Amino acid sequence: MRKKIALIMSLMFFCFLPGCIYVNTDNNQNENNANRDINSNNSTSSKAKTNKKIIALDAGHQAKGDLSKEPIGPGASETKYKVSYGTCGNTSGLNEYELTLVVTNKLKNELISRGYNVVMIRESNNVNIRNSQRAEIANNSNSDIFLRIHANSDNNSNLNGIITLCQTPNNPYISNLYKKSRYLSHCILESMIEETNATNRGVWETDSMSGINWYEIPVTIVEMGFMSNPKEDTLMSSDYYQNKLVQGMANGVDKYFEINN
Repeated sequence: MRKKIALIMSLMFFCFLPGCIYVNTDNNQNENNANRDINSNNSTSSKAKTNKKIIALDAGHQAKGDLSKEPIGPGASETKYKVSYGTCGNTSGLNEYELTLVVTNKLKNELISRGYNVVMIRESNNVNIRNSQRAEIANNSNSDIFLRIHANSDNNSNLNGIITLCQTPNNPYISNLYKKSRYLSHCILESMIEETNATNRGVWETDSMSGINWYEIPVTIVEMGFMSNPKEDTLMSSDYYQNKLVQGMANGVDKYFEINN
């Protein structure tokens, strides 16, 4: 009897742990299994059962790119790589996919500490998740907003600063989400600039990103800085500056929900 009671108490403890909603994206699982896991997770984390906001986070890129192509949006004839390789640090030698996962994990922990639930699109570098599938995971996760974490690069090594991206008002796929995505991008950008004192390169509106066009929730792409700029690359590889970036993004999420609650 004592063993049964102890087992029941252990199960109850794990059932009520708050925070991260992990979406299994193991390469060995087929897509149907992944979708079933997503639906299962959502059934236990429905907003009908909690008032917590749910934030989907995607650490941009992955260890190995997938250069086969897919439409840039639902029904589009134009195609782009399913997942590009990303860039690499001019000075640090750090790969973008490595940097984005480190920062995204820190952001996950910060958001959980502020009372949010978090859906992680990937928690490993050794995955193969195309951009439209990343959208599918987020769309099916019952998330309120989606942040895609990236770093920038340019042939001009003097360029520096933070950019956020969203769709245009005339986006052929998700124009109905323009105002919320634009405001989310604004809140994230302004809060990051306030925290880091980095150059504000503005909100860039574009309809060419499959990483935007497939989404059914407000979305922003966050370009944290230029890995092609030696100073900014060194900063982004440091724990100190990563924490500032994370604080800025989390503050931006808070600011967004002050209006869109």
